[in-house]
Amino acid sequence: MPEQGSPAAPDLFEQEATALERALSTRDDPTLSAEQYRHALSDLVVHFERLMRESRRMIRRSDREERELNVLNEELHRLAAQLEYKARHDSLTGALNRGAIFECAGRLLEQGALALVVLDIDFFKSINDAYGHPAGDAVICEVVNRLGRAVSGEAAIGRVGGEEFSILLPETAFDAALQRAEAMRHAIASQPFDCLPDRIVTASFGVSWTARRGAFGDAYARADEALFDAKRGGRNQVRAGKAVD
Repeated sequence: MPEQGSPAAPDLFEQEATALERALSTRDDPTLSAEQYRHALSDLVVHFERLMRESRRMIRRSDREERELNVLNEELHRLAAQLEYKARHDSLTGALNRGAIFECAGRLLEQGALALVVLDIDFFKSINDAYGHPAGDAVICEVVNRLGRAVSGEAAIGRVGGEEFSILLPETAFDAALQRAEAMRHAIASQPFDCLPDRIVTASFGVSWTARRGAFGDAYARADEALFDAKRGGRNQVRAGKAVD
């Protein structure tokens, strides 16, 4: 409803409305001649044709604007999906980032037991120092690729630090998780990386197991301590942390 004192919106079909009123008056007047009736009908036809042209033009414009809005809506959804992906994934490797992997772990522990594998690339600083950071980045990407090929099913891989990673193995028994961690270790160390052909890359692993609704912080601390045991024990090995029921 327009505000008081504001000009009324123009009537786009004022001429047609006036022509219709004249035609209705002519129809209801029995004293008019046939010529007057024809004139009124012709006038009505002219305005009806104009109304049809304007209606078609408005429909075309509406269709065009709807298509443009659909394109914009699709673009907004695409950008929103990109932003959501970037908010949850590591920009270098595409693995889940620290926040996302921890959030995922908490959700999984609400649903059931969880085995957690943490790993750290051995002597990674020396790789950066000797070959440069681009080579170091390539090593990190290749580690994630090899981890992805070594795990399967519902496993989730996250990069939680520079050269540190976490793998979530939901509903996986402790012994099975240790075996899968050993498969990951072997996948990394078994053959040289294409980006570093003259040096074998290895990693140290720690594994913990936690029953449903256990605390992820505690699960991570136990796996992390097992990881440091592996490093203290000579690296390139898997160590088990304490399982908590």
